[in-house]
Amino acid sequence: MKEKLFPTFEAENPGVTLIQVTGTSTETLAKLQAQRNKPEIGVALIDDGPMYQALQLGFCDPIAADAYEGLYPLANMSGKAVGVGLVATGLAYNTDAFNKLGLPPPTSWEALVDPKFKQKVVIPSITNTYGLHTLVVFARLRGGSEKNIDPGFKAMIDEAGSNVVAWEPAPGKLAEMFQNGSTILAAHGSGRVQALKATGFPVEFVYPKEGAVALQVAACPIAKSPEPELAQKFLKFLLRPASQVILAESEGWGPTNVSTKLSDDIAKRVPYGAEAVSKMQALDWAAINASRSAWTTRWNRTVER
Repeated sequence: MKEKLFPTFEAENPGVTLIQVTGTSTETLAKLQAQRNKPEIGVALIDDGPMYQALQLGFCDPIAADAYEGLYPLANMSGKAVGVGLVATGLAYNTDAFNKLGLPPPTSWEALVDPKFKQKVVIPSITNTYGLHTLVVFARLRGGSEKNIDPGFKAMIDEAGSNVVAWEPAPGKLAEMFQNGSTILAAHGSGRVQALKATGFPVEFVYPKEGAVALQVAACPIAKSPEPELAQKFLKFLLRPASQVILAESEGWGPTNVSTKLSDDIAKRVPYGAEAVSKMQALDWAAINASRSAWTTRWNRTVER
């Protein structure tokens, strides 16, 4: 993003220099908390779950209404944050391994609990968004929800437990496990899978028939920031179709602007188009964030024991 988008914005706004402060979503949220009385960050880009926490904590200013024009409805996050990119949580599988075993590609979330994959599955820990998504998906599949998570925990313990070789939260480590054959099937993100595939490894991403989970990279203008007008301007810049194409190519983010046109090659790598977006599952982050700490404690005691 920095190399391909920042120079264009700076050229359009003489005298402006953009500074990227890197960090995970959790780290950025902690920085916003530490700077809340005198913020140094003008625009925050973090995953949708932590973004809803930022909204609840009052870190974000309202976004100009016209910024949402032409976006998919899910990109409007309470009028104070906006989805600038879309990633899917679904299934990753080793195509060579499946072919050697004479198995068809997985099509359902239920593949993660299929006994034929005993000790060949990775589901990330609940501290990883992909793992959290998987817990909620199985709660829904077993008759529960974000407000009734018990069926999800039961599925993780009783059904997935014997299949899972590791509850690995680190994407880099999961990539290694695919490469050394420790796993052939995992709950994973579309962007991460495409990055692994780009190395030449035989891996594919699957949108499960029950629906992949939408993970948005969200942005918001920070309240009390020193340059509020520039923050609004930068958000609109990120949402332009031309910028959305670059984000799809460089970051693996599906566009949230409906008008964005991607090449066939890039379109295959990201969630793209109204039909694909409409089939994705959105989560109730208010319910999740209210319970996430308790869920994490429970997970550590009962799932990864």
